[in-house]
Amino acid sequence: MAEKRDYYEVLGLQKGASEDEIKKAFRKKARENHPDLHPDDPSYVEKFQEINEAHEVLSDPEKRARYDQFGHAGVDPSYGGGAGGADGMGGFGGFADMDDILGSIFGGFGFGGGSKRSSANAPRRGSDIQETVTINFMDACRGKKHDLRVNRMCVCDSCKGSGAEAGSTPDICPDCQGRGSVKTTQRTPFGAISSSKPCPHCGGKGKIIKNPCSKCRGVGRVRVQKTVSIDIPAGIDDGQTLRIGGQGDCGINGGPNGDLLVGINVKSHPIFKREGYDIHCDIPVTYMEAVLGAEITVPTIDGDVKYTISEGTQTGTIFRLKGKGVQRLHRTDRGNQYVKIYVEVPKNLTKKQKDLLKQFEASLSEKNYAKRQSFFEKLRSKLDL
Repeated sequence: MAEKRDYYEVLGLQKGASEDEIKKAFRKKARENHPDLHPDDPSYVEKFQEINEAHEVLSDPEKRARYDQFGHAGVDPSYGGGAGGADGMGGFGGFADMDDILGSIFGGFGFGGGSKRSSANAPRRGSDIQETVTINFMDACRGKKHDLRVNRMCVCDSCKGSGAEAGSTPDICPDCQGRGSVKTTQRTPFGAISSSKPCPHCGGKGKIIKNPCSKCRGVGRVRVQKTVSIDIPAGIDDGQTLRIGGQGDCGINGGPNGDLLVGINVKSHPIFKREGYDIHCDIPVTYMEAVLGAEITVPTIDGDVKYTISEGTQTGTIFRLKGKGVQRLHRTDRGNQYVKIYVEVPKNLTKKQKDLLKQFEASLSEKNYAKRQSFFEKLRSKLDL
C-alpha cells in the first residue's frame, strides 16, 4: 500500500489550524485540482480524492482528534491499531462523493448551477487559452485592432459533440448508470467507510460509445485554428493581459466556453521611455541654444511640438508637457511627458573657433557662473573650519 501523505500537508496547513483555515484551504485546493479542470490528466482524480479525504477528517472534530493522536491508524483500519471503535464515524460521508463537492464549491463556476451534479455528463466549462501578442510602442499608446490566429477546441461538427458516429448514440454505462463513478463501502471497527472512484468500465465518462465518430474519435471536440479579432485598448502596457470572454476552448456537454488570455509584449522605442502613463525623453540642444535660449522641436506621441527654453538652460533641466503622455487604460485622461535637456558640447573645433571661445571666456566673470561661484564659496567655507 502506498504511504499516505499527512492530511495537514495535503491541504497546505500547519497542525493546529483553525476550522476556518481548514475550510478555506480545502476550497482553494479543490478548485485547483478538480478533475473537470484537467480532463486530460487522470492523476487529478486521485489528487482530488486525497484532498477530499483530508478535509473530511480534519473538518470533523472527533475524527481530527483521533488523527492527531493516532495518525492515519486512527481513521483508517488498514493502518492497524489506533483508537477504539467509533460506530458513528460513517466513513467520509457528506463530502465523500465528488458530486457533492462539485455542487458545494463549484456551483457558481459553470458546473451545474449550484446544485449537486447528477451525472458525469453534466455541462463543464471549457479551458482557457493563453496567447502572446507583440506590438510596437505607438500601438500600445493609441490602441489598435489585431487579428490573432488561435488553436482552440470546438464542438465536432460531424457528431455535434456526442462522440458517436452519425446515426448512432452513446449508451449509458450499465456499471455506474451514467454517474461516471462507483462507490464501495467497507465495514470497519470505526464504522462504514465509503469511497468513490472513476468507473473502470466507462473510464469515468458515464457512457459507452460503441461506434465512435471517425472525425473526433469519440471525444466530441476537435482542435481547429480560428482567427479572433481583438481590440487592444489605448494605454495597454508591457506585461499586461487581456481577457477575451468566450474565445477559449468550447465547453463539454454544452457547458460555456473558456476565455482567451492574451499577454501583451510592447517593443521599446528609440526615443520615448514609459513610466506608468508618463513618457520621458531626452533632447539635445546646442551650446548657443542653451546660453541664449531658443525655440526647440520636441517629439511627442501626437507629433512634434514647439517649446521655448530659457536663456542659460543647464544640462539636466526637466520641463513638463501636460497631457502629452499615454491615455489611461479605459479612460480619456492622459499622463504627462517629461523632457530632459542635455547640452551638447561642440567637438573638433578649428584653431580660429578655439581662439574665439577663449576671447569669449575671457570676457566673462564669476557672476556669469552662479553654480561655479557657489561651489568655491562652499569649498572655502569648509577649509576655514
